[in-house]
Amino acid sequence: MAVRGTEMERKRILVGISGASGIPVAAEVLKGLREAGTEIHLMISRGGEMAVRQESAGSLEEIRNLADQVYDNGNIGAAPASGSFQNMGMIIVPCSMKILAGIHCGYSDSLLLRAADVILKERRKLVLAVRECPFSTIHLRNMYELSSMGAVILPLMLSYYNKPESLQDAARHLAGKILDQFDIEYKPFKRWKGMDIDGELQRG
Repeated sequence: MAVRGTEMERKRILVGISGASGIPVAAEVLKGLREAGTEIHLMISRGGEMAVRQESAGSLEEIRNLADQVYDNGNIGAAPASGSFQNMGMIIVPCSMKILAGIHCGYSDSLLLRAADVILKERRKLVLAVRECPFSTIHLRNMYELSSMGAVILPLMLSYYNKPESLQDAARHLAGKILDQFDIEYKPFKRWKGMDIDGELQRG
């Protein structure tokens, strides 16, 4: 798949999709990045492909078509495996506990894991949209350690102040939280406006 634009003209962000629940959020993140003109480099694990087939209203091919470049996750020699591959950082959404553990241990047996490892060593932004319920002590320790290494742990937790009317509203809110990490404006994202002392929400 050809890359739109040039390296210097556009932001470049890596996106990983792993085998956890949350594919609608991943789809909204990809759409938001695309609408912002971001160059998207996508890796999908085998578990991620299974999750797309289970949860997405569209096909796996439709998800892939939202990216500029899609990599074979088994190709650990692809461009994102090197720190010399310039980018703004990486989003893994959803991030399974297996992928979380692999990143924590530096177990880079796939391109997705290797790319995340590179992001950490290069001190770039790594956003892990983790999904599990409940978390075990092992999960929490892995998140704590990765947070101490500089990763952003962004669990796919629902918000209610924005009064979501559908699952798509909820997915869009989470996508907005993720894209905020890269200063990418996402129009469907409803920000908190505050409330007055009587508990009435501020408008505008």
